[in-house]
Amino acid sequence: MNEAWLISFFTYLEPLLCAGALVFLLRSTISHNYRWLIALLSVRFLSSLACLSLIRLSVVALIEPHLAYRIYFYVYWGSYALEAILSLLVVYSIFKLSMAPLKGLQTLGMLIFRWVAAISVAVSVGVAMAPHHSGLEFVIGLVTQVQQTSSILTLCLLLFVCFAIRPMGLSYRSRIFGVSLGLGLMATVSLVDAAWLSHNLNMQSTVNVINGLAICATLAIWTAYFAFPEPKRRLIVLPTTSPFLRWNQISMALGDEPGYVAVGGIAPELFAPAEIEIMKRASAMMPAKQIDTQSNLRSISA
Repeated sequence: MNEAWLISFFTYLEPLLCAGALVFLLRSTISHNYRWLIALLSVRFLSSLACLSLIRLSVVALIEPHLAYRIYFYVYWGSYALEAILSLLVVYSIFKLSMAPLKGLQTLGMLIFRWVAAISVAVSVGVAMAPHHSGLEFVIGLVTQVQQTSSILTLCLLLFVCFAIRPMGLSYRSRIFGVSLGLGLMATVSLVDAAWLSHNLNMQSTVNVINGLAICATLAIWTAYFAFPEPKRRLIVLPTTSPFLRWNQISMALGDEPGYVAVGGIAPELFAPAEIEIMKRASAMMPAKQIDTQSNLRSISA
């Protein structure tokens, strides 16, 4: 009974915290940098309201229970799939923001991230296409695999941010770290929850209570980080032996067009008349000795 009450409490608390996080995020001056996070919170808020409304309407018999369950099923799994995609985009944007001072590493890291995400989604599709899986079972398996892929990439991002927070000029009060921390908490619980549900279908268990607690804690963390001002990002000063600096220089050189050097004589026809006139005037202004020296050098070289 206590577990059922806690699950119900966290279920009703989640949309309230989600709305609070959205309000403070939209009020911040840098909300445009977190547009994918805004989209993720909006989807979660609307899906929570829709699911709770369907539950209440079925309880008071305004909607037939079987119809309410079917609508609930499509709303839940549709929003779950959309949240998995938006989570990947949030991770991508956070990585881009964290690596903003080092443009070379940012470009290279974003390219690697896109390839890893594409390969992971392709592997998820392959895993979901198990024998005897078709229709709704295939969709559920695919969405679950994509969500787990998103969780793994999120944990990799959190690990990277924790190691690179100082070299990147960030602090633990930075919103980049706060968003990464919340995503990492949700990803960890999501992986544990998926492993638990694969062996136990009891929806009123301790794992589900922990899942609800983690989601509410994440929303509270995001609300706190966006409710208070963020410290200014420190100026990055890297030593010449820093691997960040070396890899950034290498990354910036990748893909650049090579330089070109003129080899051999240049025909006069390649110069514009104005350029020829300037060279004539410059030659006329040169001292006589320098002109004689250049003439001797030309005769020697000839």
